[in-house]
Amino acid sequence: MGTEIEADSRALRFSRRERALAQMEAHDLDALVLGRQANVRYISGAPQLWVVGTRPFGPICEFVRETGEIHLNSTWDEGIPAEIPHENLYGFAWNPMTLIGILQNIKGADTFRRVGTDALTPMFAQLLPMAFPNAELVDAEQAMQAARRIKTPEEVAAMRSALVIAEKGLAAGVAALSAGTSEKILAGAILEAEAAGGVSTPATQDAAWVTSKQHPWRRAEGDGRVRDGDLVVLSAGVLADGYVAEVARTLVVGEPSDAVTALYRRRDELWDMLVAACRPGTTTSALLDAYQHAGEELPAMPVAHGLGLGFDPPVVSPGLRATAESNVLEEGMVLALTAYVWEQGVGAVLTRDAVLITADGAEILSTVPAYGEAVHG
Repeated sequence: MGTEIEADSRALRFSRRERALAQMEAHDLDALVLGRQANVRYISGAPQLWVVGTRPFGPICEFVRETGEIHLNSTWDEGIPAEIPHENLYGFAWNPMTLIGILQNIKGADTFRRVGTDALTPMFAQLLPMAFPNAELVDAEQAMQAARRIKTPEEVAAMRSALVIAEKGLAAGVAALSAGTSEKILAGAILEAEAAGGVSTPATQDAAWVTSKQHPWRRAEGDGRVRDGDLVVLSAGVLADGYVAEVARTLVVGEPSDAVTALYRRRDELWDMLVAACRPGTTTSALLDAYQHAGEELPAMPVAHGLGLGFDPPVVSPGLRATAESNVLEEGMVLALTAYVWEQGVGAVLTRDAVLITADGAEILSTVPAYGEAVHG
């Protein structure tokens, strides 16, 4: 994020590296060559420049298991942790052979047996053996995902801080919601409040929409104006200090009808079942089963996905049932959990919260109310 100027806290940096080193040991990796921004941030603890879109692979951060030495692609010292000395920083280079020369100078490069990368382009698949002549190149994404899957206490604290800003954005959207306003004005209110909280990189700009009364998975068609009787989703998310926080609520405009009240009651019943399924040792398919037990149709969007330094696994979706049946919830995981119910002629109610898996079950990290009361315009 371009507005960050300080490195992550020392406790946060070192707790993450301990987990990474444990996974390097388990996967027999002598060194990591990382290009994905979330992985680079996880190891280095240095803020990364946020850009829209994807990036091709490049050797941005290198981590040596034996020495704990970190090399980082950076053209400045600001925000670089003290344990990464200036001589371990290297600038951008158009010529990939310049980067290979830098990697060759890493202590032990010629003796590494297994080097893990989190992605490879055909070009770097050919060039990296020049830097590590005696090493087998292997996929390190499994090791990094295993490390990032369980959040350290320091990570959970960082996510709580990010969530506070997202909740302020949501509150601003609630305050701006009234009959006659537009989806764009509501989205602007949410994003403005997030920026005022110090975060200029929202996790999503799709922050407000009127739900469809005719189709379960679409937003209402029309001019984007909010009218009495509409069910309006407000979705706030930020990328704060590298960590993503998400929270979403649905409010009814005007006096709620009996049908709307019944829909909120269905949401409550589904939500209770989803939260009850968030226990260590439970397969993530139990979250899909919760919809079926509640008598609700599975939504088109993921029922849950991991939160952390970006969009983390697991992704629990109806289209990934086999994966969900083999994926087990563990203490320390943080999920964005989604309840979604819809009724023909009424609309949809969506609720999303950050949920921490604890030894005793689920802890809801969000502090905003579930909502269900009317908003008068």
